[in-house]
Amino acid sequence: MAGKTTLSTIAEHLGVSTATVSLALRDSPLVAETTRERIKKSAIEMGYIYNRRAASLRTSRSGIIGVLVHDIMNPFFAEIILAIEDELGQSRQTFLLCNHRDDIAIQSGFIDTLLQFGADGVIISPAIGTTSQDIERIETAGLPAVMIARWVQGSNAPVFRGDDKQGIRIATRHLLELGHRRIAFIGGRRETSTGRDRREGYLAAMHEYSIEPEAAWQMGSEATRKAGYDSVHALFESGVKPTAIVCFNDLVAIGVMSGLRSMGLSPGKDIAVTGYDDIAEAEIAAPALTTVWNGQQEAGRLAARAMIATLSGSEAPRGVVLIDPVLRIRESTCPPPADQSS
Repeated sequence: MAGKTTLSTIAEHLGVSTATVSLALRDSPLVAETTRERIKKSAIEMGYIYNRRAASLRTSRSGIIGVLVHDIMNPFFAEIILAIEDELGQSRQTFLLCNHRDDIAIQSGFIDTLLQFGADGVIISPAIGTTSQDIERIETAGLPAVMIARWVQGSNAPVFRGDDKQGIRIATRHLLELGHRRIAFIGGRRETSTGRDRREGYLAAMHEYSIEPEAAWQMGSEATRKAGYDSVHALFESGVKPTAIVCFNDLVAIGVMSGLRSMGLSPGKDIAVTGYDDIAEAEIAAPALTTVWNGQQEAGRLAARAMIATLSGSEAPRGVVLIDPVLRIRESTCPPPADQSS
């Protein structure tokens, strides 16, 4: 049975040093590009497999980053994860993914697993109920933490996210400028930072126009299509007759538009609807959804870069880094019907 291919095996075969092979396989600029490519080609042909455990013992680094989000079915988080993966991959880092579903126990269990695997750090969209003490304990245990999308009050860990309050404020103001005054807000949970920030943005825009929204105009819900569908039915059944609806995110908005159609109403004609996040589905929805780009891809890239900088000993951003939102006007918004403009 043939022996296992090692760095020494490759070095002997090519007539170079083991150190040169090691550097080449890590894409070090200290090795000429032609030599790097020759070594990589030989490694593949000889069936070399990188021994992460051995490398971890040599460097005290595992090359593993934990990533935690609360809903991998939400395209918003899928786009964040793809950006993180691309950025970490350029530094030869890999990640383990946890879908904690806003369950503190799942989140805590995964953090324990990361510590057992000797992970180097964690990028986290924290579960509902996470405290600043929880984040501090993670870092004290040896896992540098970067937060994404959500934030925890009182924590010193860096945060990368869209400006949720300003983004919803822009969307609501767009409807107000079209002439709407009876504007409902659907979706989001006030237990989360995003739920609170987006609701505050809605209220801020309404107050700019001296409008005090009634409690019945505001309906919290999960951030899903089904929740949007059910919520808009509940809204109309309660007697509220808005001319426009601001939705917590695009999934809720798409569900709201389906619910309106089931009631015989045409979104974008009979009633205006806005979403949030500008996921890929928003542009091809029927009608195409007016929404706010929330910078999720950029947040993912920045969070991964901050983690890499921290691990390499470079200075990384601290505090909250907000990405400026951008309103994308499409077909789902319109002025109120002439007989309902006040």
